[in-house]
Amino acid sequence: MANSKLYKGSLNTIILKLLSEHGKMYGYEITQKVKALTKGELQITEGALYPSLHKLEAEGLLDVEVAKVDNRLRKYYKLTEKGTTETVHKISELEQYIATLQALINPKLSY
Repeated sequence: MANSKLYKGSLNTIILKLLSEHGKMYGYEITQKVKALTKGELQITEGALYPSLHKLEAEGLLDVEVAKVDNRLRKYYKLTEKGTTETVHKISELEQYIATLQALINPKLSY
């Protein structure tokens, strides 16, 4: 996707959705999953990902678990109970937004 500004407002929802589907994930794993699922169209940079992860953690939506992997410490992120509830809300919000954009962009497909 040429214009990364288009998805930046949805980054938190993307992160929450992935964690809801995969349990716990570490940062690089999240970036690679997004890249794979979108066939390279969306590529989340570390500079965008980690501030979002820290913000979601500060809001009480994520827990962090540190594990030693190959003699390195790795941070795994997982949803809290509040995060699980918020994920449902955020996905619904994004779906409504997409439907509204669809109505504007291609009214013939709107119902």
